[in-house]
Amino acid sequence: MQIRPIRTKEDYKAMLAAVSALVDLDPEPNTPEGEQLEVLGLLLEAYEAKHYPIAPPSPIEAIKFYMEQQSLTVADLEPYIGPKNRVYEVLKGSRPLTLKMIRRLMTLGIPAEILVGTPEPVGF
Repeated sequence: MQIRPIRTKEDYKAMLAAVSALVDLDPEPNTPEGEQLEVLGLLLEAYEAKHYPIAPPSPIEAIKFYMEQQSLTVADLEPYIGPKNRVYEVLKGSRPLTLKMIRRLMTLGIPAEILVGTPEPVGF
């Protein structure tokens, strides 16, 4: 396959098929097929980032996801957020995260940029 930019959906579909065929071969990293797979993967990644961007989760979604993944309860979050009622308020969105809460939650492995979230646009 000739490597070229992905400009259309048809190009994208053809590239996906080529990558799928290469993945099935399971090439070694420093072989021609392995290098072709690496380059095609980078092209796909760039195309998908531009045409199918994935927004980061909201801070609350991230906390709930982390809770689910780690099998944590509301009581488990008390050391990080505060009393149980405050944890419930944060999880339902009626109370914002404070800087102190964010710093504590970061120790669980939730990235600060997700906990801080995207700022709301200022209206005039």
